Amino acid sequence: MNGEARERTGTIVKVAGPLVVAEGMSGARMFDVVKVSDKRLIGEIIELSGDLASIQVYEETGGIGTGEPVYQTGQPLSVELGPGLIESIYDGIQRPLDVIREMVGESITRGIEVPALNREKKWAFEPKAAAGDSVVEGDLLGEVQETTLVIHKILVPPGINGTIERIESGEFTVEETVCVIKNDDGTTHDLSMMQRWPVRKSRPYKEKLAPHIALTTGQRVLDTFFPVGKGGTACVPGPFGSGKTVVQHQLAKWADAEIIVYIGCGERGNEMTDVLLEFPELKDPRSGDPLMRRTVLIANTSNMPVAAREASVYTGITIAEYFRDMGYSVAVMADSTSRWAEAMREISGRLEEMPGEEGYPAYLGAKVAEFYERAGRVTCLGSDSREGAMSVIGAVSPPGGDLSDPVVQATLRVVKVFWSLEDKLAYKRHFPAISWLTSYSLYLENIETYLREEVAEDMPDLRSEAMRLLEEEAELEEIVRLVGIDALSPADRLTLEASRSIREDFLHQNAFHEVDTYTSMEKQYKMLHVILHFYHRAKDALEKGVPITTIETLPIRERIARAKYMAEDAADQIVALEDEIDKAIKDVLAEAA
Repeated sequence: MNGEARERTGTIVKVAGPLVVAEGMSGARMFDVVKVSDKRLIGEIIELSGDLASIQVYEETGGIGTGEPVYQTGQPLSVELGPGLIESIYDGIQRPLDVIREMVGESITRGIEVPALNREKKWAFEPKAAAGDSVVEGDLLGEVQETTLVIHKILVPPGINGTIERIESGEFTVEETVCVIKNDDGTTHDLSMMQRWPVRKSRPYKEKLAPHIALTTGQRVLDTFFPVGKGGTACVPGPFGSGKTVVQHQLAKWADAEIIVYIGCGERGNEMTDVLLEFPELKDPRSGDPLMRRTVLIANTSNMPVAAREASVYTGITIAEYFRDMGYSVAVMADSTSRWAEAMREISGRLEEMPGEEGYPAYLGAKVAEFYERAGRVTCLGSDSREGAMSVIGAVSPPGGDLSDPVVQATLRVVKVFWSLEDKLAYKRHFPAISWLTSYSLYLENIETYLREEVAEDMPDLRSEAMRLLEEEAELEEIVRLVGIDALSPADRLTLEASRSIREDFLHQNAFHEVDTYTSMEKQYKMLHVILHFYHRAKDALEKGVPITTIETLPIRERIARAKYMAEDAADQIVALEDEIDKAIKDVLAEAA
């Protein structure tokens, strides 16, 4: 994208918003990058007809007119991959926003060209292979300590195999040669620490594996009730004000992934600003270092050119694939894919294509599937058979929270986890406002063995029992609305009380509380075990004649409710509550006798 353009090869004949049509473009290829007008605006060819090319321009086209030149580069839209990605903040076409700000101030100047990776900074390259070694694509050549949290692994690029002729140790820029590989046919490859990759082409791997390890997030409703596997896909649809962005931020902060790629795709600028201000201040829970030291941000807000949203999701997922190939677990947050779909709808309309449902292009479903299918847990290229995982979580913003929206439906056809945000819960101040009655996870069977071995043998059973109680509560609430709670049997009233405890003491979680914001799987198990232990003991007491009103007013219930605020290192105190429950029930049984 930053290479010198060739000769002038085309002339603009039409400008319609972000769509520019140019003639005289013979020899051009689909998805090639071009530079539009002498302002050299970045565009991408999205349709060819004879020598006419339709170009999607990723910058503001105001003031551009017919007769102006279009320059071909002969290269597809690509990203630069190498040391310097972590802690960077890019726009949708991988221009570093912090560098641009230093150069031109607060506003991005049209046509500005800045390399994505710093060409002057030197990185300490430590070889992990030696001259004479035979290597294949994906093999480890060396390492760079990029940040305190990330070791950047320099790998043999896809398509290159041979013998190392020379490999050097020391400090190098991303463009300097660190290794020379000779093919069997005698050709040599001078390798630097940087490589380029077309964003619309997924990076290769050996084999895709089943996601049988849970991607823990520290959010109780997600980890216990609707978990996503590492390498899995999830969708978070919901109306305005239901907490989509907060859920995405929580996942970016606490998800059990080594690298986070956060794509702000067309969301409001203030939400992206929150991310930019928060992440440098937040501490990584495992190391105590700033969270930004394992994060890449793609900032493409609603006031930036619409077409660039279309590129931003591909830019982000290609960077994520690059780190996956190193053997890392990567989590991609796309907020929100609805804005990406709107960009596709606008360009499709400008191309005068036959519209599909609600004006979206007929190929919307195919594009959404193509994006999410790049997720996965894989065996990476290379002779060491390392595993990497890339999980993709996309927020969807349907108008008015309408789940029949084409973007939501297209997404649900390909993702395996559905976290349904409801404004009703948000209005009740129940956060995260994820409905336990309409959400689902198709990874439960995959990760059941993992939960039994890594958390507790009965963890899946506790989840099933809690879900049963919540479903029974929904049925009983219908009866209560009709005839009042006094018409229920004591057993049904106990079910309501147990369900209320699950909702308020377990599912409700305060993202802004220093302790409650994150809960480990161990603590989640103990909290749910205590709630259900109280239910079982209370049920026994009820059968032995203890009045339901006595059980409802036991002081121990307040202690159970406050368990969520106990620190992680004090989780043993939660287990001790079970002894207190036994004692409380024993006392009321003695009184009843």
